[in-house]
Amino acid sequence: MLNPADDAFLAGLARRFPPGTLAQPQPHHLTEPRGRHLGRAGAVALPRTTEEVARLVSACAEARVGIVPIGGGTGLVGGQVMGEGPLPLLVSLERMSRVRGLFPSENVILVEAGAILADVQAAAEAAGRMFPLWLASEGSCRIGGNLACNAGGTAVLRYGNARDLCLGLEAVLPDGSILHGLKRLRKDNTGYDLRNLLIGAEGTLGIITAASLKLVRPPAAEGAALLAVRDPAAALDLLGRAQRRLGPLVTGFELMHRQGLDFLAETMPGLRQPFAEPPVWTVLVDLGLAEGMDPAAELEALFAEGLEAGLVSDGIVAQSLAQRADFWAIRETIPEGNRRIGSIASHDISLPLGEIARFVEEAGAALARIGSLRVNCFGHLGDGNLHYNVFPAPGRRREDYEPLRAEITRCVHDLVHAAGGSISAEHGIGRLKVAELERYGDPARLAAMRAIKAALDPHGIMNPGAVLRAA
Repeated sequence: MLNPADDAFLAGLARRFPPGTLAQPQPHHLTEPRGRHLGRAGAVALPRTTEEVARLVSACAEARVGIVPIGGGTGLVGGQVMGEGPLPLLVSLERMSRVRGLFPSENVILVEAGAILADVQAAAEAAGRMFPLWLASEGSCRIGGNLACNAGGTAVLRYGNARDLCLGLEAVLPDGSILHGLKRLRKDNTGYDLRNLLIGAEGTLGIITAASLKLVRPPAAEGAALLAVRDPAAALDLLGRAQRRLGPLVTGFELMHRQGLDFLAETMPGLRQPFAEPPVWTVLVDLGLAEGMDPAAELEALFAEGLEAGLVSDGIVAQSLAQRADFWAIRETIPEGNRRIGSIASHDISLPLGEIARFVEEAGAALARIGSLRVNCFGHLGDGNLHYNVFPAPGRRREDYEPLRAEITRCVHDLVHAAGGSISAEHGIGRLKVAELERYGDPARLAAMRAIKAALDPHGIMNPGAVLRAA
């Protein structure tokens, strides 16, 4: 049983730390972007060093007080806000944002967990390198949260998830001990891989305080094209042709439905759209090529091949880096258009590539039987991750559909599960999907997860109720 972070506990904690370490939580500490969850906390701790984090965790372990780690607060599944149970202590690493080391010849950067993703990208760029994790929230999300949730983004097809970009971690474990795993090694077969255990654990097994991250050399030339495709099956055929032509040089392959572009036209009429009449389905193909290769020529050849095969009906190839940026701005603004319309239910799902076309058809038909709904299906087609979001019919509000929200999500997730997919592709489980994980998760895997949690965090102080239901 956990105890609250009450006045007596906080007063004792304040005597043990420098002034300003404890503060009143601000609104951004207690809210999440979709407004589905509100958090509560006795205080927010703002440590400056890993040693201070360790002392905070030790104090909470001794007093049996829950800890909720918070990064940039951009997570979409409620993992950073705790609305029920004894008041926890929030721990924010926003003061721990230094670059501890940069090794261009090794393609490695060492950063503290509170570093904002965009700042890490900028530090890499200043050294002639690139940190290839790109997210819509990169201006505010923090590296610790990116790793804790195993963030994905738009370049997973080429570079992998956050997990694939991490070489080593420094972290504070639930007993207050410090895991000194901040190595720059590509190979280290010395026992259990605790790094990958902590990545994706959403703060339930410890607090990541610093990371050793992989950098890459920027491509010599980059380019993009928007291509109107017949349907998702045609898009997947085109992806295969692009990879056959260019192999790993395809950086991104994003699918967009017309509904998302229509939402942008409705909510942001000043945003310039590339097509006078938006296609029903569009793909954004992005390339990063070697020296001597011409992105526009490669994309025009792909367009011609797709046109001849009946996969593509129209297209625009970027003629400059500025136009490429404009294409990406359209894709990355779709979530904001969604937010302004107001979704009934949003689903972050992944599917085997061969199941995507059938899922899109079956899910659309199943939802039509539930009621009058609009669906915006878009996302990272290259790695099978779709954002399948459901919206009210024109003229109606999402509140009108509240009685149907659970049925809509169950419908979508049942179809995903039947197709061998995942109900969480890149956002994690948080608190929003705990029941869904229990419903769809493999029993043996869940039992192993609970055993690991009990072994490392026997008192259940680390992010109580996230990923696994609190005891």
